[in-house]
Amino acid sequence: MTPGNLGIGMTSQRTRERLIQRLRDEGIRDHHVLDSMRNTPRHLFVDEALASRAYEDTALPIGNGQTISQPYIVARMTEALLEGGPLESVMEVGTGSGYQTAVLAPLVRRVYTTERIKVLLDQARRRFQALKIRNIVTKHTDGGMGLPEYAPFDGIIVTAAPEGIPLALVEQLCPGGRMVLPIGRRDEQALVRVIRTTDGYEHELLERVSFVPLVTGVS
Repeated sequence: MTPGNLGIGMTSQRTRERLIQRLRDEGIRDHHVLDSMRNTPRHLFVDEALASRAYEDTALPIGNGQTISQPYIVARMTEALLEGGPLESVMEVGTGSGYQTAVLAPLVRRVYTTERIKVLLDQARRRFQALKIRNIVTKHTDGGMGLPEYAPFDGIIVTAAPEGIPLALVEQLCPGGRMVLPIGRRDEQALVRVIRTTDGYEHELLERVSFVPLVTGVS
């Protein structure tokens, strides 16, 4: 990544504004989320060959069988996580390109993010450094078990789909804390918001989605 790429580069502010307007049209209302999406240079989180498509509302490949999520999904998950009040500490399972992490960073005090594929995490770390984002803690680990050493968290966001709600992650939420994640098999997934209660958890279905499956192990 060269210093010249840190600006808008080949992408225009007008292109970003069209994306923000589309997110509004699709129902995103939180202006803090929209501002963060506007100010996060998505073209820096994809390969240069795909940079011209960075502000399309679509998922794009990032290598190693992974994708950078569709901007609408990033905005929807972030908004769903923040509904109910501000959050201090958030854990993200699945750093991927680092785009969702970078969108979250201006909105919370600290983001703890895990990635099981080291090459992706190394790339994301370089992006965070280049963008001078300093409130992110990264860890190369299987995120399925979370980060108990940093728990409890006010919020958790999971960017790959387990087949059911992972209790190991629920237990790392503060009472009243929230987790947003996709669950289900690849051909039938739903985005769910989980609220930690004094005697367990409650959950609500948000909408149908399609994510890569949550995989155990590191590489």
